[in-house]
Amino acid sequence: MTGDGRAAANAATVLRTVLEHGPVARSGIVRLCGLSPAAVSRQTTGLLRSGLLRELPGPADGVGRPRIPLDLHTGAVGGPVAAGLHIGVPASTFSLVDLRGRLLARRAFSHEGRSPAGLAADIAAELARFLAESDTGRPRLGVGAALGGWIRPDEGVVVHHPVLRWRQKPLGAELSAAVGLPVRVDNHARAVARAEILFGRPEARRSLVHLFIGNVVDAAFGIEGTVHQGPGSAAGDVAHLPVPGSRTRCACGRTGCLEATASDTVLGAEAVRRGIVPDPSVGMLVDAAATGDPRADRLLRERARAVGRAAALLLDVFNPAIMVVTELSSVLHEGYLEEIRGAATEFSHVGDDPARIVVPHAGPAVLPEAAATVLLSRVFQDPFGTL
Repeated sequence: MTGDGRAAANAATVLRTVLEHGPVARSGIVRLCGLSPAAVSRQTTGLLRSGLLRELPGPADGVGRPRIPLDLHTGAVGGPVAAGLHIGVPASTFSLVDLRGRLLARRAFSHEGRSPAGLAADIAAELARFLAESDTGRPRLGVGAALGGWIRPDEGVVVHHPVLRWRQKPLGAELSAAVGLPVRVDNHARAVARAEILFGRPEARRSLVHLFIGNVVDAAFGIEGTVHQGPGSAAGDVAHLPVPGSRTRCACGRTGCLEATASDTVLGAEAVRRGIVPDPSVGMLVDAAATGDPRADRLLRERARAVGRAAALLLDVFNPAIMVVTELSSVLHEGYLEEIRGAATEFSHVGDDPARIVVPHAGPAVLPEAAATVLLSRVFQDPFGTL
């Protein structure tokens, strides 16, 4: 690359190096990232001026010029933040995170009683209130929004969300107009994958598959730090991935599709049918299991094994360094993760190491962090261009 393209790539390299190794002196950045001392000096100067990096106080390192450590600017005074918006089916979640993805503030917003036609406007208004009430004077880089379905992130358009019944919705523009900040929108499975690459386990930077199990079921694949989107950003639709052994009828006319077998919508309805909980809420079902209800525990383990059988197919196709599964019961209780691991390794031909299957590093904060990472991932890819 030449000109601005090379400068942008160098700035991203320096910022990612500090993310991974900071606090680190300029000489350490040179050694770690392979850029010349002059290039590192230029980029660190720009990143300091932009507020993304800061110099930390430290003693001189030996004789001669002191090595001043640099780190991401996460300080309470002046450290920039990114806002996150995860749009689920029963509720949305608003968040603020710092440059290391650490959660600073969070609020839930119920969708109960709201029509799909007016839901986006209601969410935007509540997001604006959240941002105003949580404003501490720190610079705000913008908003990252994540939701299920088919999303074109470069346009900020929800092509199709089957549950919310949104089609060709310019969600990014609508949110930006309401809050007065840049907004980036992406699918929540890709958002979690990017959060794992940026802030999670080192193996995720080599290759990962992420399987998201909620009311909408999605997946994402990343290799060498890049999440695949495919033509039209349509990659990741695994709703009709066949689950070995499932006999559940799907609206598509087939049997055994993953979303029809294991989604939160299906699980909640089944929990009500069995008389375990009064409302179709997976959260209530998980709580019932935690308080000792064997029926709830049995149903959650059934779902976990179905998810594991589907995960086995993805393991065989992609053979990633790590597979991340976002599924509520396994995020909260390791026993259900073990059920997923057991079924996956039993049915997979190559996934013989259950430790490769993990839950998101952020645990219960996965969606608030991932939503903000939709924006932060762009900052770490092109710091000056994004700002």
